[in-house]
Amino acid sequence: MPFSLPDLPYAYDALEPTIDARTMEIHHGKHHQAYVDNANKALEGTDLADASVDEVLTKLDSLPADKQAAVRNNAGGHANHSLFWTIMGADGGGEPSGALGDAIAVFGGLDALKEQVNDAGVKRFGSGWTWVVVDGGTLAVTSTANQDSPISDGKTPILGIDVWEHAYYLNYQNRRPDYLAAWWNVVNWDEVARRFEQAT
Repeated sequence: MPFSLPDLPYAYDALEPTIDARTMEIHHGKHHQAYVDNANKALEGTDLADASVDEVLTKLDSLPADKQAAVRNNAGGHANHSLFWTIMGADGGGEPSGALGDAIAVFGGLDALKEQVNDAGVKRFGSGWTWVVVDGGTLAVTSTANQDSPISDGKTPILGIDVWEHAYYLNYQNRRPDYLAAWWNVVNWDEVARRFEQAT
């Protein structure tokens, strides 16, 4: 089955004032749709045309050389954004509990996690993502360039913040640190916890 654009689990304006409706509309309906369309086009006729996005991202090397960059960029963009929409919500923020809360406490606490995630996002030169991943059963913070996915490196992303300018520029202009600091007001810890438990 070709990839398709997932519906947002909330209205475009649900994350205001942290993320404005116009940014969400363009980001979801234009940017993510383009990744879906371009990934489907690049995968057409290959052995991975009907594979899940996770399988595609772990088997990039099996694709013809002239397809690999387009698939990495666009299937990665589809996977990254599909996660991004779900880990935000109108009633976001607060603190995680349960197994995820315990794991974050071992990591150094929520403030330490936020500081590392934000720092990785600020230091990501150009476009990319900052991530919390499960790697070998434990939490780690990393960042990737462009639309590269931690899935391609054998890691399981449970939280990712888009630091491409299209994710924040209408509201925050060049103030990426302000966007990252504000983003935690919309984090959906229930979904992050679900992903954590699934990964461990």
